[in-house]
Amino acid sequence: MQRQIPYKIYLTENELPKAWLNLRAFMQEKPAPLLHPKTYRPITLKELSEVFCEELARQELDDSTPYITIPEEIRDFYKMYRPAPLIRAYCLEKKLGTPAKIYYKFEGNNTSGSHKLNSAIAQAYYAKEQGLKGVTTETGAGQWGTALSMACSYFGLDCKVFMVKCSYEQKPFRREVMRTYGANVTPSPSETTAIGRKILEEFPGTSGSLGCAISEAVEAASSREGYRYVLGSVLNQVLLHQSVIGLETKTALDKYGVKADLIIGCAGGGSNLGGLIAPFMAEKLQGKADYRFIAVEPASCPTLTRGKYAYDFCDTGRVCPLSKMYTLGSGFIPAASHAGGLRYHGMTSTLSELYDKGLMEARSVKQTEVFEAAEYFARIEGILPAPESAHAIRVAIDEALKCKENGEEKTIVFGLTGTGYFDMMSYEKFHDGKMSDYIPSDNEISKGFAGIPKL
Repeated sequence: MQRQIPYKIYLTENELPKAWLNLRAFMQEKPAPLLHPKTYRPITLKELSEVFCEELARQELDDSTPYITIPEEIRDFYKMYRPAPLIRAYCLEKKLGTPAKIYYKFEGNNTSGSHKLNSAIAQAYYAKEQGLKGVTTETGAGQWGTALSMACSYFGLDCKVFMVKCSYEQKPFRREVMRTYGANVTPSPSETTAIGRKILEEFPGTSGSLGCAISEAVEAASSREGYRYVLGSVLNQVLLHQSVIGLETKTALDKYGVKADLIIGCAGGGSNLGGLIAPFMAEKLQGKADYRFIAVEPASCPTLTRGKYAYDFCDTGRVCPLSKMYTLGSGFIPAASHAGGLRYHGMTSTLSELYDKGLMEARSVKQTEVFEAAEYFARIEGILPAPESAHAIRVAIDEALKCKENGEEKTIVFGLTGTGYFDMMSYEKFHDGKMSDYIPSDNEISKGFAGIPKL
């Protein structure tokens, strides 16, 4: 078992972490290794470095180092917006009439409007250190694309973004922020890549998916000298960078002698949830404390609640490594919901392993219920949340009302991953009564499962 290292020694006086917490190092049963997409053998550092920056590939494969030092230049950048505030929702508690104490970690206090900048700046830094010209990526709702555009602008790197088509059309202003920071933004699937053309031929008129956009971004990187692909979620390296969320949250709670009972986060690929729970789960795994964790996902893309735990491709075009994860099948294209950042067919291998072992729970919620919670929260707490974040708000409210019914004084912590000011077309549809709930049938789910490779 790994040596016990207190995370507090890595915190400065201003509570900004000096090291990322690698949750895998605290797991006795590690996530299954990534497999090469052609050989189906565990992928090597050399092979992974052909797709990702070498240092990021090294972080991806590291499941034994408990803490990884954050380079000074990244920490200096973090100081622009970190530590991010942990806020007690006094007004929400009063309105609900609940004995529960509710806290939320707000990650929307930067131009990208989300937690995504925590990993974007790290990935851009390592690309610059390697001497690359630029990077390619995908984005769903646009938060990751915006964050990466900012980071690449900071380091003088070229940035090519493939944005899921339905989000490209639903969120034109998010697209323009990316272009403001110098990024080239293409709706996916597109005619600019072989994989994009193939997907369009197979699914005419498709609204796209994160799996499609990932495939295009990988192809674009591999066809350009001096470029690498970077990803905003799913990968273990991203969960590593996002651990600053959880480290700051736990430090703030400890400072005031508060212990969380329940920690809630929205879940698409798993980056924000993995980052939020990292130090708390590490304590749970070491037997130091007990917590409940709830992953909240859209009913239209129920990866954990209705998916299979199996090796599957991380992208629709099947050019990325295979990961053992909860999946709906790499060919599953979710309905064009307004929480674009949660429309991914799989879940990060780390959270998948923890969920499979019963160490965390999962819940799926309908789109209209999510926007009801978002509006309610905005009117009471004064922050307009992103649709993705509102999934966590929905369940946090539900759990607080259970505390009211049962007379329980629990402490609830949830991740408010970002703001919804670029999502006003979504709010407009909700207010005009034009928003509907879509739940895939068992037959649709089965079609996605049929594409999972039988290893």
